[in-house]
Amino acid sequence: MSFEYLRQIPSANDILNLMPLPEPLKKIKKERDRQIIDVFKGKSDKFILIIGPCSADDENAVCEYVGRLAKLQDEVKDKLVLVPRVYTNKPRTTGEGYKGMMHQPDPKDKPNIVEGVKALRRMHLRLLKESGLTSADEMLYPDNYPYLEDILSYVAVGARSVENQQHRLTVSGLDIPVGMKNPTGGDLGVMLNSVQAGQAGHVFIYRGWEVKTSGNPLAHCILRGAVNQHGQYIPNYHYEDMIRLAEMYHKRLLVNPAIIVDTNHANSGKKFEEQPRIAKEIMRSLKNSRVLKSMVRGLLIESYLVEGAQDPTGKVFGKSITDPCLGWEDSRKLVLRLAEYV
Repeated sequence: MSFEYLRQIPSANDILNLMPLPEPLKKIKKERDRQIIDVFKGKSDKFILIIGPCSADDENAVCEYVGRLAKLQDEVKDKLVLVPRVYTNKPRTTGEGYKGMMHQPDPKDKPNIVEGVKALRRMHLRLLKESGLTSADEMLYPDNYPYLEDILSYVAVGARSVENQQHRLTVSGLDIPVGMKNPTGGDLGVMLNSVQAGQAGHVFIYRGWEVKTSGNPLAHCILRGAVNQHGQYIPNYHYEDMIRLAEMYHKRLLVNPAIIVDTNHANSGKKFEEQPRIAKEIMRSLKNSRVLKSMVRGLLIESYLVEGAQDPTGKVFGKSITDPCLGWEDSRKLVLRLAEYV
């Protein structure tokens, strides 16, 4: 086979022993988990915003962003739970381009996954210590989850991974909320199949072990829009789209039925500046439906320090090197406005 073995990756236990989560931070994590889980179980009327950069490419910029988010969380703590979006792995449609901090701890340098594993955990520990906020990450590679399993409070499974068996089975063993996105083609049935699989218990192979899971009752749906066979963007955040999903959801008799809506990606046609308008439309829809009010638990928003995007070789601090994002001031205004709807 044409594999060149470069270097052996440290085990999750090795990394956790090297960079343990201190006891004070464990207490913060436990309380944050409770707040977030209470929203998904309907025990809290608060609304969740999973908000942050498209990709977490620079530790200092991400920590600066999350530090600002922590101050904003204090302003809206009675209405919103802010969950920093700290995505350290990036799916690439063609396989080309920046694949995230796990692959390249320095986007301008060559891939180094051994250093990437250390870098992403170091960043997550730092932002939790400095901000008191636990984060969300995307499960692009199920085997990598144990490197952050004691830190994350939310996990998303992306549109390209949601049909993958190993993702679905791994989700069934997690004890935090996991959002399953609709696939890029938009099939809501596929997304619900993934939620159903995630909520069921399974026996399967995981990290070299035969494991048994009891199912994750916090697995739920994320609407992110779709792309049709002609390459056209098809949004699914409108009132009728969410009602349709709610009706399909109830037929499945799944526990804790919940919907998160992604305001970017295919829902915005990748026009990041449309996110505030989309978010406000969603909130108005909730005002007009008791069903949606009880099921739509939050939004996904792509936001960073500086609006737009730049090439991976760019030098603008806090500007995305993947998809373009809202800038900080527009993001702050949006968060405060959304708090008024809750």
